[in-house]
Parts: sequence; structure tokens; C-alpha cells
Amino acid sequence: MDKYIALLRQLIATPSYSREENLTADLLTAFLAGEGMEEVRRAHNNVWVYNRYFDPAKPTILLNSHHDTVKPNGAYTRDPFSPDIEDGKLYGLGSNDAGASVVSLIAAFGHFYRTEGMKYNLCLALTAEEEVSGQNGIESILPQLGELSFAIVGEPTGMHLAIAERGLMVLDCVAHGRAGHAARNEGENAIYKAMKDIEWFRTYRFPQESELFGNVRMSVTIVSAGTQHNVVPAECRFTVDVRVTDRYTNEEVLEIVKKHVESDVFPRSTRLKPSYIDPTHPIVAAGLALGRNTYGSPTTSDQALLSIPSLKMGPGDSARSHSADEFVYVDEIGDGIRQYVAMLETVCL
Repeated sequence: MDKYIALLRQLIATPSYSREENLTADLLTAFLAGEGMEEVRRAHNNVWVYNRYFDPAKPTILLNSHHDTVKPNGAYTRDPFSPDIEDGKLYGLGSNDAGASVVSLIAAFGHFYRTEGMKYNLCLALTAEEEVSGQNGIESILPQLGELSFAIVGEPTGMHLAIAERGLMVLDCVAHGRAGHAARNEGENAIYKAMKDIEWFRTYRFPQESELFGNVRMSVTIVSAGTQHNVVPAECRFTVDVRVTDRYTNEEVLEIVKKHVESDVFPRSTRLKPSYIDPTHPIVAAGLALGRNTYGSPTTSDQALLSIPSLKMGPGDSARSHSADEFVYVDEIGDGIRQYVAMLETVCL
């Protein structure tokens, strides 16, 4: 346990803002190699390694968490890079999100690294750019990881089982009218056309509702139109934040939207997919047997970039993420290691 707490303190003391994680990637690579793990691989600031007795004929479990952080907010009262332990709390930027998951997954992976005859291979991937959903994070190395059966994604969940996560799409919409002089009631007002579509976004309910999340959520968050008071605007632009449930793909939601509104609709991306793992899946059943609870997570993680079943769980509390004076309880890390190991023993041995 002590060496993993020491590793986490080193990670905290090493700035690793998204897209600037090279030093923590160096640190993690050196640590894994120092533990006797062979063929530690790296691309950009992503680091991964397989168990020693990897068998290509067997399915592979991905153990993933991220070592990048957001920037500290202005409300910090402590040095965000000082990994102090006080009253059982380990303070520091990234301690909770997601350093505790990183070191706990490393410990669990290390426990099985030299185990022969497992039913599954293990791939440990410690990745970058999660906080910005960057192109050079986990998505960039998935083709190199090979075929994966399912994943455990380390994020602070109190070691409870997030079996689903909402997807995210941002839609830029444009309603078209025709310019004219307001005094002469000329033209066709694009704002009024946009209002009809905005009302649809406000009131529409998708036919399929998620047991975990309810309906797909669509919120119009930005509206822009017009150049001066006496000109009827020919164009009105608005932005819609769409949170997709496990009942739909992003593409299905986009198709429904386009069928119902007159405005042109341009998705910024469909990359951030909703995720779901069946509550009867063996890894979920293993967590339930330890007394953990299942739930649907409202926050987005690297699960959104995976196309395989994935379970989000890890030590810490999501409410502490991105907060001033971030911390994790040292005991939470020990509990996290033990629970990861117990669940993987159930599934792999």
C-alpha cells in the first residue's frame, strides 16, 4: 500500500494538465518498468501494458483511468501540487480525480501480472486528455490495444458501480429567413422560425425512456440573431446541449432531431457516446456480491469513447472532482485496491 500512496503523491506533485501530461507519463512508465512489468508501451502521453502471460486466444479486460487533470480553480486555499496527508486525507490536484483510481488499478493489475491460467488477459491503460475529451487520449490508442471484451474505467464513484453513462452531443442550429425592413413588415423573421424549433426541443419526449436516466435531455443554451433593431434578421443561430441515454445512439437522436425541425442542424461531434453494461454481466455481479450498488452516472468519462461494455468505478467521491482543495481519503485507496482485486478474482480465476 505504501508504494502506491507514494506514487500518488508523486503524481500530485507533478503538474499534468490535459495535453501537458508528459511528465506524469514518464513517471508512470518508469514505475511500471520498476515493478518488473515487461514491454511497457507509450504513445503520446498514454501508457499501457499487458499481463505477462498474455494469451491471444483469450478475451481481454481493459483497466483504464486517466492521469491528466483540470487546472486548479481560484478558490484553492492550499498548494494544489503539495501532496499533504492530514487527518487521513491526501490533498492535491488530481488526488480524487482520478489519481486514486490510477494507483488502485495499477495495484490490482500488479496483483495479477504474473498469474498464469487466468480466463482473461488484462490490459492496463493509463491515458491522457480525458478532461478535454482530446483526440490524443484513449481514443488514439484503441486500435493498438487489440480486441477488448469489456472495461473497468477508474473514476471516483465510492467504488459503487456506474453501469451507464449519458452521452453528449452539442448541436449548432441555423434557422433561415429573409431580411427586410422592420417598419414595413418585410422579410421573413428567422427568430420566429427558430422559436418553433426551440419549442420543439423544449417539449419533445423521445419514445424510449431509460430506466436509469429517464428521457433524453435537450437544452437550448445559446441564441444569437440580428444586427440592428430595424432589420428583420435573415438568420438565427442557436446551440443545443443534448444528453443521450443508453436507449439511443447519438446518431439515432440526431436523425430524429433532423426529421422534426426546420433549422439546419450541425453536430459538433458524435464521439461522446452513451455507455451501458448489463446488470447481469459477471463483473457487475462480482461488485454486487461485495455489497456495492448500481447507478447511472450523470458525468462523462472515457467510457464515452469506448465501443465495448464498460463499468465505471473507483475510489473517491465525484463531488470532490474539480473542487478547491481536492482530496481523497487514504483508506479509500486501500478499499479500492481490495475491491478491484476481489472482483477480478471472481471473474478471472
